[in-house]
Amino acid sequence: MVMSALRAIYIPRSLFSPSSRAILARARKAHGSRGKNMLLSHSPTLAATTHRPALPSGSRFRSCSSDARLRRPPCARSGVGVGVETLAATAEAALLRAGLRAESLPRHVAVVMDGNSRWARKRGLAVAEGHAEGRRTLERTVRLSRAWGVSALTAFAFSLENFSRPKARPPPPAEVDFLMELFEGLIRDNVDEYAREGIRLHVIGDASRRPASLQSAATEAEEATRHNSQLVLMLAICYSGRWDIARACRELAAEARYGLLLRPEDIDEAMLDARLVTSLAGEFSSPDLLIRTSGEMRLSNFLLWQSAYSELYFTDTMWPDFGEEEYLRALGSYQSRDRRFGQRKF
Repeated sequence: MVMSALRAIYIPRSLFSPSSRAILARARKAHGSRGKNMLLSHSPTLAATTHRPALPSGSRFRSCSSDARLRRPPCARSGVGVGVETLAATAEAALLRAGLRAESLPRHVAVVMDGNSRWARKRGLAVAEGHAEGRRTLERTVRLSRAWGVSALTAFAFSLENFSRPKARPPPPAEVDFLMELFEGLIRDNVDEYAREGIRLHVIGDASRRPASLQSAATEAEEATRHNSQLVLMLAICYSGRWDIARACRELAAEARYGLLLRPEDIDEAMLDARLVTSLAGEFSSPDLLIRTSGEMRLSNFLLWQSAYSELYFTDTMWPDFGEEEYLRALGSYQSRDRRFGQRKF
């Protein structure tokens, strides 16, 4: 039973809590070397190349119940470890089954990936395991978006406010370090697939706040995928909507101050929009659909300017559990709405 669950989930050994490692050890002993081979062979790419951040020390970050174990059925892992070709082959059938029209899907989807920590605590797992499962959910969401013909996907991975919040406790430094390594691993492990499958990757946000190794991985991936056009994937790491707007305003002010053919009275919405970090997506710079998981119903300083006319979809589902069916429900909700962009229809 344990090995059946583990075959469906690849989690690096370093991410398991002590009690989870004990369960794994007993299962491997019971099944012999075959147990280890089954776990690794389920995802050969991950087994060979996955960047594995070390689990930070500290009781708060590692805390989990004494009987912690993985409680996800194999079916919940559909789409992970599956190539884009396989997903593309079933994409049309999935849309038809959900009653969706491919030509009416949102061109740009944005997601606030919320609930990793709560998902882990609810299952008595270490917080790191929730973040690791959240990474796999993002990888699956990217593949589904590419297969369904979505043109741009923006994922809110880490906010500038996460570093220092005036009223709420920020994540401990160990968790921040772990997350930055997780993001770096996500980029390095998937860049070859992105380059092959036409996915153009950009990491948006304040680069000065990111570790040098993460920034290096981002720069290399952006260069490797810069000619791709099937899907623009923007990972918002160290990002905030207000920072984005303020930065764009500073650029415009500098151009006006130094007389670069710009007068203050010439500044309009289009000029500001062109200087936001999402402008690299061209005509798809603003999301048509913005999804937030975990039951929270706010934007949390994410794409404030760009979301002026976005359709909002809130779900109680925690991000690690956000699978194909929930994604289809969000798309169905989007297609059921009448988008007027402030105009009255008669």
